[in-house]
Amino acid sequence: MEHKNLTKWFDAYGESVLTYILLMVRDYQQAEDLTQETFIKAYRHQERFKQQSSIKTWLFSIAHNVTKDYFRKKHPLQHYLGLTMEEKDDQPMPEQIVVMNFQTEQLYRAIQQLKPSYKHVIILRKLKEFSTAETAFVLNWSESKVKMTLKRALVALKNELMHRGATNEFLG
Repeated sequence: MEHKNLTKWFDAYGESVLTYILLMVRDYQQAEDLTQETFIKAYRHQERFKQQSSIKTWLFSIAHNVTKDYFRKKHPLQHYLGLTMEEKDDQPMPEQIVVMNFQTEQLYRAIQQLKPSYKHVIILRKLKEFSTAETAFVLNWSESKVKMTLKRALVALKNELMHRGATNEFLG
């Protein structure tokens, strides 16, 4: 396969992968670097793509692993203890970045308070609109784990939003 694939994939999914990684690392420059790394890995290992999933799902699984590796290297102890997501301050992200899929800043802040597994499943299933099967592929979970975790995550998110005095049609 040639360079053409990489350009085609990046044009189709680059922005979506970037926003996904950005939701995890909350640092635009780092998210850009990790997005680039994702597409480089995809290009180098394209022979591993077996069509068991869509290109998009395959790219997101690479992005998920690249982001996990970043946190493992950056905070080895936290990773060991299962705290794989960066806990940054509660500041909203720069205006141009929040143009993503979020309906409100409150929703964004509430999602940031959730534990990593809840954050992953809500971002993939609800914000990125992946199917249960696609989410299971990206996270390397069973479909039943995705369903159960999503159910619990939405309860946790609803509680967090209520705690903040916000309600959102996102939970509908």
